[in-house]
Amino acid sequence: MSALAVTQLCKAFGGLRVTASVNLTVEAGERRLIIGPNGAGKTTLFNLITGEIAPDSGSIVLFDRDITRVASYRRPHLGMARTYQIITLFDKDTILRNVTLALLGLSSLRWSPFTDLDGQPQLIERAREALARVGLAHLAARPLSQTSYGERRRVEIAMALAQNPKVLLLDEPFAGLSIDERRDVRALLNAIPREVTIVMIEHNMDVALDWAERITLLHFGKVIVEGTRAEVVADPRTREVYLGH
Repeated sequence: MSALAVTQLCKAFGGLRVTASVNLTVEAGERRLIIGPNGAGKTTLFNLITGEIAPDSGSIVLFDRDITRVASYRRPHLGMARTYQIITLFDKDTILRNVTLALLGLSSLRWSPFTDLDGQPQLIERAREALARVGLAHLAARPLSQTSYGERRRVEIAMALAQNPKVLLLDEPFAGLSIDERRDVRALLNAIPREVTIVMIEHNMDVALDWAERITLLHFGKVIVEGTRAEVVADPRTREVYLGH
């Protein structure tokens, strides 16, 4: 059974086609890398998969369930979580509270305007466990505004992991990180169990090349190359897209 299957997915904004009949099948437990130059349609593809924008045509199937028309807020309940290229967290709150708020979104408590997060020990404990997984448990009480960029990246991954996803979508988790921070995030990703299927977008092919088992190259909203690391690197179309020849 595939974890994620995208079939003939299309999306246009006015006369601009940003997703052109994309087919993508990711097996359960797989580590898939989606690469492509700026403007290739990588983040738009994620936004379609997570339901933040609706496709013009095509289908999205999550573990044999068609979720093409499922509301975006329902998809985390079905086992999907993601991070974003542009970090959007609550600077004035602590790291722990940011992760707890992510968990609240999956709880029925989210409908109550009177919910006191400090009075939800189960949510707080799960948030602490998620922070421990990304090596930030010792910073739980620190305001997000006092953290480094790399730490914020890890907080965002903790927020996604806290939701116990079956499919985790990572949008450029290495962007803007130092060499040491990249090493830490790579070690974190390597420690995620195979029960979680991971699909990662990365602009720079070299950064995550050794992590991926299969690679999909997007260009102008189309899949132009797909295969193993060796196959994609050796394909002349990959060199053309990245090197111009």
